[in-house]
Amino acid sequence: MSSVQRKLGRETGESGRGFVRDLLHVSEIETLAELALREARDRFGIAELALSWNTERIHVDGRSDSRGCHPPGLADDPDAQRIPLFNAANGMRAELAWKPTAAQGKAHGHEWDRFLEDLAVVAERILQRDSLAQSVRRLERAEHVQRALFAIANMASSELDMPEMLRGIHEIVGWLMYAENFFIALYEPERDSLRFLYFVDTVDQDTFSPDREIAGVDLPNSLTLAMIRSGESQMGPSEQVRDALKIPRDDSLGPESEDWLGVPMIGAAAAIRGAIVVQSYLPDTRYSEEDRAILIYVAQHILTALERKQAKTDLEIRVGERTRELADALVDLQQEVIERQRNERLQRALFRIAECAAAADSMSDFYANVHAIVGDLLNARNFYIALVTEDGKELEFPYSVDEINPLRPRRPLANGMTEYVIGTGRALLADRTRIDELVGSGDVQRFGTRASFWLGVPLICSEKTVGVLAVQSYTADSPFSERDQELLTFVAYHIANGLERKRAQNALVHDNVELEARVNARTRELALANRDLTEQIKERERIEARLTHEAFHDTLTGLPNRALLLQRLGTAMQRFRQYPEQGYAVLFLDLDRFKVVNDSVGHLVGDEMLKQAALRLASASAPFMVARLGGDEFAVLVDSLPNPAVATRVAQRLIDALNDPIRVANKEMFTSASVGIAYADVQYTRAEELLRDADTAMYRAKARGRQCYEIFDENLRAEAMRALDLENDLRHALVRREFEPHFQSIVSLTDGEILGYEALLRWNHPKHGLLLPADFLGVAEEIGCIEQIDWQMFALACEQARNLPDSTYVSINVSARRLRVPNFDEIALRTIEASGLPPRRVRLEVTEGALLDQPEQMRSILLRLRMAGVLVQLDDFGTGYSSLSYLHRFPIHSLKIDRSFIADLAEPGSSPAVVKAIIALAESLDVEVIGEGIETPQQRDALIELGCAIGQGFYYSRPALIANLA
Repeated sequence: MSSVQRKLGRETGESGRGFVRDLLHVSEIETLAELALREARDRFGIAELALSWNTERIHVDGRSDSRGCHPPGLADDPDAQRIPLFNAANGMRAELAWKPTAAQGKAHGHEWDRFLEDLAVVAERILQRDSLAQSVRRLERAEHVQRALFAIANMASSELDMPEMLRGIHEIVGWLMYAENFFIALYEPERDSLRFLYFVDTVDQDTFSPDREIAGVDLPNSLTLAMIRSGESQMGPSEQVRDALKIPRDDSLGPESEDWLGVPMIGAAAAIRGAIVVQSYLPDTRYSEEDRAILIYVAQHILTALERKQAKTDLEIRVGERTRELADALVDLQQEVIERQRNERLQRALFRIAECAAAADSMSDFYANVHAIVGDLLNARNFYIALVTEDGKELEFPYSVDEINPLRPRRPLANGMTEYVIGTGRALLADRTRIDELVGSGDVQRFGTRASFWLGVPLICSEKTVGVLAVQSYTADSPFSERDQELLTFVAYHIANGLERKRAQNALVHDNVELEARVNARTRELALANRDLTEQIKERERIEARLTHEAFHDTLTGLPNRALLLQRLGTAMQRFRQYPEQGYAVLFLDLDRFKVVNDSVGHLVGDEMLKQAALRLASASAPFMVARLGGDEFAVLVDSLPNPAVATRVAQRLIDALNDPIRVANKEMFTSASVGIAYADVQYTRAEELLRDADTAMYRAKARGRQCYEIFDENLRAEAMRALDLENDLRHALVRREFEPHFQSIVSLTDGEILGYEALLRWNHPKHGLLLPADFLGVAEEIGCIEQIDWQMFALACEQARNLPDSTYVSINVSARRLRVPNFDEIALRTIEASGLPPRRVRLEVTEGALLDQPEQMRSILLRLRMAGVLVQLDDFGTGYSSLSYLHRFPIHSLKIDRSFIADLAEPGSSPAVVKAIIALAESLDVEVIGEGIETPQQRDALIELGCAIGQGFYYSRPALIANLA
């Protein structure tokens, strides 16, 4: 500075000295420009003069700017004269521009040069000082940003939770720029959705849950989402940014801001993971390019901090889950240890019981030891053992310990709790409520003081209940559990074995004493005993032969049973595999209508009839084996079969053998047989498979009309598999709701106006397409799911009928099986109410046969439905009883003439007498008439002529889904 002062301190004129003095105190380039302009006017007569300069302002992104000119307007004038004051190597420069005037001539010379030299020295000093200040500010700014980044990194590794860390990040960004309105949004590119992880705004009062994910389609006009999709940062007034991104204004997304700055957060592989946005609602608070550069730089560090924090949170979650898993495993291990300890105690108890049974001197000592052992396992303060006497009439208590009833005398068998366990042969665990129920029902009688808890298990020896082991508690705080019951049952089994062994030991001791006392007498009787022993051996052999016969023969008919048949059939199969020429066949036979005999004349007569039928079948099937499988089912094994025709001849002989009446109890009864035949085949691996296929063929014979035979083939197997598949598909269809109603219009025959629709059942099978009821209702009836299908159809029809015009009704078919439910009307009305359909728009279609089944119940149900607004239509009228009595008794609103009568109307020479009579009958009873199955205009015209005003059929419409109705 001293050199400048020396340069400015040289001799000058009066005005020059004042100018130099002023320059000594100049610190701003703008002030220098003003002084230079004033000096140029006063000393040199120059009216227009401009000083232009540049100084370097370095931003975070490395750019430099800030050019200056004072006063503006002359620096770029082509008529102006210019002279550089200096050009520095670092890029700083200053230039003087002026417009010369006539008075300027006197200014040329030494004074003008000194004037320029003074300007150059001071301008250089000021610009160098500005450059130094800018460098200091850059360093301070960089240090400030670096501290902010360190603070963000420290928070990511701290123990702060996510909300606290995000508030800290907000505060740090506020150090760097204006950030009162600040939010962080995470972006999911795969789902194109946003999640506002942090949101603070002084004007926009909307709140966002950090866990709420908002789909991009729900934010079509979002500035943030548009900026993320563009992949570039955006800055400026929000309206200007919208124009740049080409998105319209949306008032639901908050107010407009005076200045808006958003930058994307870019992760690995250049994937955009979200955005950071700051905005200002103040006119005097704006963001600069420097703010944008800082925010871009900081955003990446914020993303790194978020990812580190999320990774740490995920790790803590996994650690917590693993800790819980280990805790659960520890609990399971502890439970296993407890269970093993319990099992060890139980095992030791069983060993002790076995030892007691062998070592106790008397039964009393044995019982006491058993009591002590049981007391170690459960609450046995009140314990007794009850045994049935050998004559089975009394109950004795060889051991009893009780807090209230110390003595239990011998007594006759009655109906106490002990006798209840003996009679049922099952353990009984009862609390006071259960005991009172048993007493109240008369199953048991109370003896002694009533227990709060009672547990008794049977003592079973040789598959016979010989007594009871019981414990009881008189206090409510000592209950027994199912584990105690299981434990006591297990112990009772070993106690029973111990009792049996102890009894055997006592008996052995007693026998030994008697044997020693009678040894001489027994010696004399040895010959006689040997003879008796020989007889016993023979008797045992006879018993074994009889048992063997009973094991393989039917007790009623004396024929071989299923076990013997399967044994012989297995032998035939092995022989066939070795010698394929020795074929065989199985005939499966079932007596037709045998159940009618049992139901009408009783099982005794039915058994006698089976005996005589068995004799005939055995005679007709000779020399082959005939076996009774059970009930009225028989089977014949035709082995060593040289010719398949032999099996069919045997089958015919069996059928012919039952043609003659069977006389039982002075009654002549007739029966017949249906026979199924299955021939040998290498594909059979088990005897049961042959019986299965012969059984299938037998049912085909029954379906053909009975009293015939049928040979099993692959077609039968395929039909059986199809029936099984259909049954499975029906059960799945109920769950998948594959049944759907198709609606057919009911119209006025005169003008074609639609009055209502009939809902018809269809099955939208995933493989076979649309199936009619005739294709599956038979199987549904057999497997018992028809009622579920009906109710599902009922609910669907009501729900979909809401979309039909309000002036129409829907009629729904109701099967007789559903009408038999006593509260059918309540269920139907609840279903209608749940669908939202008014009851007045619902009609139920029933058949004549359904009304005749429990007529009083049917009448009550239909009356209650009519009172609720639901009308009843009689379907297929004319094909059943067509009785006037039930038309008069039941509340029938409409009757439908069966389509068979309508079809005859179009035939030449047909007589409409039946239809005319039905219409006349309905008019006399004030019942509406509907003609079914109208397919031609001739049928329609004939019905109109006969007086029928309403009808339905293919002529008007085919059944269709409600969405396809015209």
